[in-house]
Amino acid sequence: MSPEPPAPPDIKTRLRRVWPYFGRSWGSWAIAVLATVVASATEPMIPALLKPLLDRGFNQGSLKLWVVPASLLLLFGIRGLAGFLAQMALAKVTNEGLQTLRRRMFEKLLDARLALFGGQSSSKLANTIVYEVYNGSSMLVNSLMSLARDSLTLLALVGYLLYLNWKLTLIVALLFPAIAVVMKTLSRRLYRLTRASQQATDSLAYVVEENVLAHRDVRLHGAQASQSFRFGELSESLRRLSMKTTVASAAMTPITQMLAAVALSAVISVALLQSTSEGATVGDFVAFVTAMLMLVAPIKHLSEVASPITRGLAALERGMDLVEGTPSEAGGTYTSPRAQGDIRFSGVTVVYTPEGGPAVDALDLSIHPGETVALVGASGSGKTTLVNLLPRFIEPTSGDILLDGVRIDQWDLASLRAQFAVVSQHVIMLNDTIAANVVLGRPLDRAKVERCLQAANLAQMVAGLPQGLDTLVGHNATQLSGGQRQRLAIARALYKDAPVLILDEATSALDAESERAVQEALERLMANRTTLVIAHRLSTVQHANRIVVMEAGRIVETGSHADLLLQDGLYARLYRLGLHSPESPSASPTELAPS
Repeated sequence: MSPEPPAPPDIKTRLRRVWPYFGRSWGSWAIAVLATVVASATEPMIPALLKPLLDRGFNQGSLKLWVVPASLLLLFGIRGLAGFLAQMALAKVTNEGLQTLRRRMFEKLLDARLALFGGQSSSKLANTIVYEVYNGSSMLVNSLMSLARDSLTLLALVGYLLYLNWKLTLIVALLFPAIAVVMKTLSRRLYRLTRASQQATDSLAYVVEENVLAHRDVRLHGAQASQSFRFGELSESLRRLSMKTTVASAAMTPITQMLAAVALSAVISVALLQSTSEGATVGDFVAFVTAMLMLVAPIKHLSEVASPITRGLAALERGMDLVEGTPSEAGGTYTSPRAQGDIRFSGVTVVYTPEGGPAVDALDLSIHPGETVALVGASGSGKTTLVNLLPRFIEPTSGDILLDGVRIDQWDLASLRAQFAVVSQHVIMLNDTIAANVVLGRPLDRAKVERCLQAANLAQMVAGLPQGLDTLVGHNATQLSGGQRQRLAIARALYKDAPVLILDEATSALDAESERAVQEALERLMANRTTLVIAHRLSTVQHANRIVVMEAGRIVETGSHADLLLQDGLYARLYRLGLHSPESPSASPTELAPS
């Protein structure tokens, strides 16, 4: 038997957790509460007007003709104005709280430990930040004010009923404990169903995300049917959960209405008996029954309010879990405007999973300022893992990594990463202008951007675009060719002008003509920098100062191109093949890194 799911936290505890985001707009809350109190206070005045109308209005001259219509117009005018002010104030509270929470969530996304992106899909994160917190905040704030409004209305009507006839009101009071039991029971079930629905929605969105990313492979291998079946199963699971949620939510209304009908029947029966013995007037009876019937609406709303409050809290709690439960990256305090580029690995080991063995195994390597070191080896030998350790995209399991004699975990993270520029085979561009993609957050110097594009052999292409530097590149710059995107990444690295350059398979996916243009740009980029090069094609690393050959996370050979050929080891075998073993795309080290 599976263990029972944990009971949901106390509602007060959950609301206190939300309050810092939505409780700052004191003025708006005050207006909303005051307007709600005014609107609720007008509710008993409607049946109160019926009593003089019935008792005196039909007696000639005992009640002036204009009194009741004028009172009704004034009453509904006050109610309308109060409702408008409350709605506007609530909208301000909701939007300001939503903006605060969204900004904190996105800021957390920008400084969270990279393990977050291995544990959660991009669709789940986007859904949480953009949609879930919006729906959750709207449901929660509106439902809380509905709860307050209907509770105050209920109190006002019950007070008026007590004033009219306290004996009959006691019958009505028996209704409330029964409604409380119904709401508590169904709210617990709604909480569990809402959590399950969130997980099912994430799974469904992830399948869509995967099929968008892999649309060519799915068609190439004829996998449409299997993917459709996979989507259908998850969609059916979500449908069942949605129906269960609807059943739990919808059951509250008929149950509470039936309880109200029982109370109403009892009241009418007792009122008729009282009218014969105590001489109650028609106005008294109609006013009491009208006020009691008016209780049905707030009771119905109160019975239904548990569902949106539960769903709203569950949605907001997911966003707050991201903000409060995701650790941020941590760095030291050492800073330097520009490092010399002296790098040392000392006994560095990286283990992603214990059963998989080390990706880097007790590795020692020193790289001198201005030196170009090429890393070669078969797939899985640890090359990419090694270079990803430098900007701390991966943390070593053991050992030390030093930059300019200072351990990289003692560097301030922003200062550390300012020392590195990376050009990889997987170019990522933002849906922004060419200039913005070259600058990428740094101050814009258009003349410098043009110089960097010229050095990257991209100036002529950009000059031919309608908006030049201000041309939007589209989603991940897919309207550019592979070579153009690669050179745009080189221009970005040139603009950053970092002292250490990492080239990770920068020309692996290019044709010969594109590779020549990119290689020329890379030679300009590598000048006077400490450079680490990972390449498939050994022809691109022959001129490196030193070539480091890796196998199973260890360094097995080191030397110049000529020296390694003379050793007739692994490098020589790879060189005779012309290409060393092609690396298949695999999950990034960030995704595999332990948290």
